[in-house]
Amino acid sequence: MLTCGPLFRGLTRVQHADQIIHARWVITVEPAVGTLVDHSVAIEHGRIVAILPTAGWQQRVRADREVDCRRHALLPGFVNTHTHAAMSLFRGMADDLPLMRWLQEHIWPAEARWLAPDFVRDGTRLAAWEMLRGGTTCCNDMYMFPDEAAAAASELGIRAMVGMIVIGFPTAWAQDTREYLRKGQEVHDRYRDHPFIHTAFAPHAPYTVDDAALREIVVLAEELDVPIHMHVHETAQEVAEALARDGQRPLARLAALGLLSPRLLAVHMTQLLPAEIEALSHAGVSIAHCPESNLKLASGIAPIAALMAAGVNCALGTDGCASNNDLDMLAEMRTAALLAKGITGDAEALPAAAALQMATLNGARALGLDHEIGSIKQGKQADLIAIDFDDPRLWPVYDPVAQIVYAAQRDNVSEVWVAGRQVVSGGEVMLVDRRELLANAMRWGDRIRGSGPTG
Repeated sequence: MLTCGPLFRGLTRVQHADQIIHARWVITVEPAVGTLVDHSVAIEHGRIVAILPTAGWQQRVRADREVDCRRHALLPGFVNTHTHAAMSLFRGMADDLPLMRWLQEHIWPAEARWLAPDFVRDGTRLAAWEMLRGGTTCCNDMYMFPDEAAAAASELGIRAMVGMIVIGFPTAWAQDTREYLRKGQEVHDRYRDHPFIHTAFAPHAPYTVDDAALREIVVLAEELDVPIHMHVHETAQEVAEALARDGQRPLARLAALGLLSPRLLAVHMTQLLPAEIEALSHAGVSIAHCPESNLKLASGIAPIAALMAAGVNCALGTDGCASNNDLDMLAEMRTAALLAKGITGDAEALPAAAALQMATLNGARALGLDHEIGSIKQGKQADLIAIDFDDPRLWPVYDPVAQIVYAAQRDNVSEVWVAGRQVVSGGEVMLVDRRELLANAMRWGDRIRGSGPTG
């Protein structure tokens, strides 16, 4: 357990706050994943202005609103670093298949039939509801019609980084590389000053984007100062085909093109050699680990313990609902921790605190947002979640961090704030009608199901 001293030191006058949240435990994540007992977090204009003992708080803070979470753990909102949010409308459509059959025989044909602005808007609204309900306050999305995804995320109040997607074949969004890049930059310009919507270049994968496009993306990412979000080394088949086609592994090709840098968020990375891990560390590349999707598609397992030992920033993502089949970051943490232990034979390979950091601060760092979110720290935006421990499944409590990672369920998330704005209260997502959302998802299911097995 941590003490409160340095967090509150220097506050000699009464601090005004829009609201103050009282919690049984405050799990700050930064500077370390520690627990403050019986503490409160004061928020003003969407930012954290004080973290202090609950006892005697009135002598230190004058708050317009008090929120009683004394049965709860208060922690940073989860950062889901890899989603295809609109694919929530394909949930369960093509289960129990390997990646390339899943893509080529089912997903790509279904997208050819259904991909349109209303599909992306409705699918992203459904996904945003699910993510908020489970404590995710920020997601990193890769899909066509990123303008619609951004609009849906903004409507529900979730923070989102939308991908300026590039893929080497025509879709309903764009016909060629030039159009993908132009339309993506238009989305960037539209949301340049939005407080919660950010953009990243999102070339789909090494096997679907050519060298010329990747070189241009490197230049544009520097000019716009945005990340690059890409599937890399997802399967052994991908690597083998690259060797046969190019005479080199995909990472070597990306390195030659200048992509290996702190801007790159490489997703999956299940196939890595020791020298590649060292190269990633040296270049400052971040990894989005998606353990449940990788397991379901039998794609492989990222060597997270080795990556973290080498100093690589490793975050967590769920992938899309068509391959997971949910957007549950609590489950992803648990799976990541258990999987790391199982494949290394080391029970200390990925402790609960490290898994929580992957789901929060490491994710924020991977998106270049760690100066704003990812931890409970004075000056940062108040992206917070409260997990209700008034549940026999969570008692007794010896270590609340371990209890969250290994025992908590997403229905234990009862309150969620994004930049101090409450978007979940008492387990209810506030900015959308649940019944309307469900009815719309059912209508889409009827339409897609009625059109045939692949859409």
